[in-house]
Amino acid sequence: MQNMKENQDNNNSKKAAVPDRQYFFPVQIIEYFIEEGKASLQVSNLAQFILSFMAGAFIAFGALGSVLLSMGVETSGPFNLLSGVGFAIGYTMIFLSGSILFTEINVLLPSYILQTKYWISKRVLRFWGICYIGNFLGALFVGFLLNMSGSLDKEFYEILLKFMEKKMEFTERGTWGWFQVLFSGILANWLIGIAAVLATAARDVMGKIFGILLPVIIFEAGNFQHAVANMGYFSITVLEGFEYSWYEFILLNLIPATIGNLIGGGILVSLLLSFAFKEDIDDDIVKEEEEEVEKIKHKIE
Repeated sequence: MQNMKENQDNNNSKKAAVPDRQYFFPVQIIEYFIEEGKASLQVSNLAQFILSFMAGAFIAFGALGSVLLSMGVETSGPFNLLSGVGFAIGYTMIFLSGSILFTEINVLLPSYILQTKYWISKRVLRFWGICYIGNFLGALFVGFLLNMSGSLDKEFYEILLKFMEKKMEFTERGTWGWFQVLFSGILANWLIGIAAVLATAARDVMGKIFGILLPVIIFEAGNFQHAVANMGYFSITVLEGFEYSWYEFILLNLIPATIGNLIGGGILVSLLLSFAFKEDIDDDIVKEEEEEVEKIKHKIE
């Protein structure tokens, strides 16, 4: 009996020595996206707007951080690294606070829709619209407060305007420049979508932060067009003198970037991962979502 107990204790100690896995598998991430997409649709419109407003505010703080951390840095490598770290602060605030970012739901909602026989309800489209408007208003609100506070000096605004001019340089290339913004938007939300994947994969806060940080550094260094990030930069510059008009910003930058972001997050992240792991997704989750859609259809009919 004593020997049996000792063997059991040894086995238990060996099991205890094996650390828990520190990340979730891709199929678990897709299942989380499906459930999170559904959960986001079930909150009230007011809650959706508040969470979207918060995300827009945090993205403006990310734009602020990207400029503050890179000021005075002349070498392009460290400059891009620090500006990426600064922007990642904003994304971390969004992911960890449960705020709703337009480019994040471009990954969550398609994952949900793909498991519901591609049925897109008015509720889904309304949520997209609320999120987009909430993000823009949140960014503008922070921009207004920053300008009214007088906390930032002339050097800051000079650097900030250079950031914005870099975002708007495509407008000088005519029609082809419009499509370049669209293609750049695809790359931007491909990376931000992967940031959402990595942040979801991690099981602790530091893992989530690093998961966000790595793709965001590439996105910022590459000058890729992220609609909500551009809202953040624009919101701070708009009251301080900006050579481009609202018309130019919205039609020549924001709209093509938004279209590209939808493609990058919805197709190159959500759709590809959903199809790659569709055989492994829990059948109960799929069945539950299909039943939920049928209930909604019957209510509408």
